[in-house]
Amino acid sequence: MEFCRETHDAGETRSPETLMPRRLALSTFFGLSLLAASAIPAAAQTSAATQDRDVPFTAEQMELAAYDGGDLPRGRSALTAKVQLLLDRSGTSPGVIDGYKGAMSESAIRAFERRVGLPEDGLMDPHVWNLLQSYSEIPLTQTYTITQEDAEGLVDDIPSDFAEKAKMSTQGYTSIAEKLGERFHMDEKFISFLNPGVPMVPGSTIKVANPAANMSKKVARIFIDKATRRVAAYDEAGRMIVDYPATIGSDATPSPSGKHRVTSVAINPNYTYNPSKNFKQGNNDKALIIPPGPNGPVGSVWIDLSKPTYGIHGTPTPSQLFRNQSRGCVRLTNWDAQELARLVIPGVTTVEFLDPGVTIADVTGAGAQPAATRDAMLETASAAAAEAVTQTNTVSDTLPAPATVTTKPAAPLSLPETGGGATPAPPKVYENTSEETADAAASLAPQRGDPLSHALSGALPDAFVVPPLEGEN
Repeated sequence: MEFCRETHDAGETRSPETLMPRRLALSTFFGLSLLAASAIPAAAQTSAATQDRDVPFTAEQMELAAYDGGDLPRGRSALTAKVQLLLDRSGTSPGVIDGYKGAMSESAIRAFERRVGLPEDGLMDPHVWNLLQSYSEIPLTQTYTITQEDAEGLVDDIPSDFAEKAKMSTQGYTSIAEKLGERFHMDEKFISFLNPGVPMVPGSTIKVANPAANMSKKVARIFIDKATRRVAAYDEAGRMIVDYPATIGSDATPSPSGKHRVTSVAINPNYTYNPSKNFKQGNNDKALIIPPGPNGPVGSVWIDLSKPTYGIHGTPTPSQLFRNQSRGCVRLTNWDAQELARLVIPGVTTVEFLDPGVTIADVTGAGAQPAATRDAMLETASAAAAEAVTQTNTVSDTLPAPATVTTKPAAPLSLPETGGGATPAPPKVYENTSEETADAAASLAPQRGDPLSHALSGALPDAFVVPPLEGEN
């Protein structure tokens, strides 16, 4: 049998659908009013090549960051942080929000371009910028006061040795910054960057990202593109709902091929190490149960697949998705995995690993569409977009407390050798071994709907696309 086992790349370099026609019609008018209202200079006023790296900036500068043309500046910038947050709000995840131009951000721009039917190059351009502005009506950042609850349940350190891990009561967060980073989709170091000199202790007031509420539309199909390292999920009507960056296997231990099915979901799963059935870690020659937690080997979520030993799961190192390798399983940030866990339907949602050379655009049958001229629909679309964004509930209004990590593993669960069927079986967590155990799937809180998509649905005819900017061919 094949097993997916975690491995970590030692490199230190930072970073690393075409839509179905209906989704194209839904999304392309997000920024049409802006296309009509303003013209963007054809060339950047400041070349990206001359940008300084890691220049300090504030949350206020993120809010005010403007696009003047060209690609995103190299290094860390307020503009890149703003674009990352807008992509995150659109359901096209950039991974961690850290302000750095890198491979994950580029892949998110490509995914967004596929979503709206633009040519895919992964570069910021006026069309992408204008379409993203529909997500900027709500402030990008918010003021947050650290609570005593934020300081509870922390652990001093997460040892690398599995025997030491097994002695712990939880694989919990190691700092307030790490806990809040996952809560607000940020790299923990970026929280400190935006709040220089502010102690991360209860009572401190800090600036953090203001992501939108989770998507709520159920997904019927998930496509996993190994080449671009993206996971895209569609509803039953062929509309893209979410698109995430992922770690997907490696050359030595590739992910499976073909189509499979989600069988079950486990929240905060524990993890069983069994050297007699898989690899040996260090000097550990006995089976061990590692307690659950966000810093566990599979993060805070396991989505079990009908392909034995494989699943989609979280990660303890979200900033390293494009640097790490896995032994065949699919790894997302914990917050993306948690969102996807709410969207899948066990026994119904299919997961397709695309063959080499086959892209999400190929299987969805969509790509950059011929440009159409604007018409009287523009005003209707602009009004619908503005109203929908205004009505969107943000995290700051109804911010949930971080998920409570169980401190005692539940009784081991059994899983048949084959998944699927009308009644999904409880999952085992197979990452790293063939005999993993997991907590029973937790009840998932109902999520708010997507008012933007709802308001915009039907506002434009099918296949209506973004027209070219003036002067473009």
